[in-house]
Amino acid sequence: MATMIKLIAQKDEFVNQTYELRNEAEVAREREFQATVRVQAWFRGQRTRAYIKYLNECATEIQRRWRAFLGRRHFREVVKQQVFIMKLNHYNAMATKIQKTWRGFFTRKYIFNYYSRKRYLEGLKIKNELIRSELEDYAEQQEMMTQIKREKMQKQRLDEFTKKNHFLVSTEVIPGVYNNPYKPYPEEIEFHLRGAKKLLVEEQKKKAKAKSEENIFDPGCTRYDLPRLKEPLPPLAERPQGPFREPSDVQKQRYKPFQPSLRVSTNFYSLDEARQLMRQEEWINRINDDIFLPASKRPVHYEKLLHTTSKYGHLEYGTKYFRQEFPDQWLLQNKDFQSVVPPIPIFEKLNDTYSQGQV
Repeated sequence: MATMIKLIAQKDEFVNQTYELRNEAEVAREREFQATVRVQAWFRGQRTRAYIKYLNECATEIQRRWRAFLGRRHFREVVKQQVFIMKLNHYNAMATKIQKTWRGFFTRKYIFNYYSRKRYLEGLKIKNELIRSELEDYAEQQEMMTQIKREKMQKQRLDEFTKKNHFLVSTEVIPGVYNNPYKPYPEEIEFHLRGAKKLLVEEQKKKAKAKSEENIFDPGCTRYDLPRLKEPLPPLAERPQGPFREPSDVQKQRYKPFQPSLRVSTNFYSLDEARQLMRQEEWINRINDDIFLPASKRPVHYEKLLHTTSKYGHLEYGTKYFRQEFPDQWLLQNKDFQSVVPPIPIFEKLNDTYSQGQV
């Protein structure tokens, strides 16, 4: 009984010792577990690193052998190409030497042959003389033709002048402007004026003949689709006695040319054609056909721009605002300046009213 009481009294101490031993065992177990884990991690890391090292060495060996194979193949191709280039250069040099030898022989024998060159120059000299003689003959012939044409034109102009100024010819009573009485003989144009009458008569005959050939039928008829007469009408007799017209007037009246009206003589589609022509001209001229000339060839001097230079100095385009405002300076200079103005009633009605007489 005493022992039982003694044990009951020592119960708490025993429980405490038991818990302390258990806690120490748990701490030791945790320490041993961590040590075991560290040992296993180190061992497995060593084994893994050894395996990776082995794989790297194998991969390096494979790459080395493959790259060596590729390098030997590329080297063989480079050697083959260099050998081909050497052969090609050798053959080109041999061909160049053959061509050089042949061209030198051919040039010395045929091209720069002294005697053949001399014969060629002599023949060329003879041919040049023949061509020059032919050209001189041709130039002389052209000059003669030009002279004949010029004389013909001068004669034609002189005939026209004498026809228009035939009234300046001298008469038996009054000498002409080209017949000075104080000179021993008249001027040359005076003789041409004397022959102007003959030219006028010949011209009138030609006109009358052409007119008679044209007016084969009587234009006084109302119909013009009648067959043409083989022979013209007989000439009018001399003027009979009495109040009759002159035969020449009657002849003119008889062979009066056809005089159509303006409506008949003009084209019916003249207005449409004129409009079409106007459209074509507008289509052609709507593009500016003036040739662009540079500033150095323009007739007008180049005018400098406002933003490049002025009497007030260069404007700093792009670096400052075009309209800079300094309200602080305005307020300092003008103390009575008001920044707000009353509204304008006219502008307030803009787009708000539609009645006439109002804005």
